[in-house]
Amino acid sequence: MPILLLAVEIGSILISLPVQAAGITAFEDPTSLANPFIFIAILLVFTGFLLLLIKFNLKKVIAAVIGISIFLTFAYIFAALVSAVMGDTDLALLVIVILSVLATVLLYKYPEWYVIDCLGILIAAGVASIFGVSLEVLPVIILLTLLAVYDAISVYKTKHMITLAEGVIDLKTPILFVVPKRRDYSFIRDGIGKLDDGGERGAFIIGMGDLIMPSILVVSANVYLKGWRVAGIINIPALGAIIGSLAGLSVLLYFVSSGKPQAGLPPLNGGTILGFLLGWAVMMSMG
Repeated sequence: MPILLLAVEIGSILISLPVQAAGITAFEDPTSLANPFIFIAILLVFTGFLLLLIKFNLKKVIAAVIGISIFLTFAYIFAALVSAVMGDTDLALLVIVILSVLATVLLYKYPEWYVIDCLGILIAAGVASIFGVSLEVLPVIILLTLLAVYDAISVYKTKHMITLAEGVIDLKTPILFVVPKRRDYSFIRDGIGKLDDGGERGAFIIGMGDLIMPSILVVSANVYLKGWRVAGIINIPALGAIIGSLAGLSVLLYFVSSGKPQAGLPPLNGGTILGFLLGWAVMMSMG
């Protein structure tokens, strides 16, 4: 899981360059403090919609909604990457569509754990880069704080996030990361079992959002804060955010070892924010 998180964060920094060049943004004004609340509102509506579909056992509709969302996400990511190489041409558009369709079909036709993880890194890094270049640091910190509180409430109090996770897992929907516990594990064959079955599962899982959210701050800090950069690529606050996110993940994995569902964003976002602040303080002390 630390390797997956690091891969998403490094990938999001690299993808942020073509995303900026392509002018792909989620919000028009990156400084607006209203953006985090708009994000939360959209998240709540989408979560409520999926829970409603799960309640009425509309599995095909859920799969279609998530499939369309994944395809559109791939389209935005490949649009940035392909345009950086081929420019805005008709051929580039065709390549973007073909790559997006192939990636989506591969996820759904062969959702083995390594396919899910590899394409998941691309999805998570792409989404994090888009939101990272769309939000300056302060709105991102507000967003991560709100999401950490929401995640804790939804897992420990209302428990609706557990219901949502179980529904996604039952459908073998590829919007999570899977880390096998044994060499012969197959996600297609074995799944991971119910979150609350109390038995030994064949793999650990972590939601894609748990790796996306810390990466948003990494990208935002790297894009909007000027200063000395390590190897000319990443500045100290962004590096601090990466180190903090890995520390937060360590805390999360300690609690996950209990075998009970855990809210990932409180330790992940908290560690990322603290790491960023320490990195920012170091950068300020350097003048």
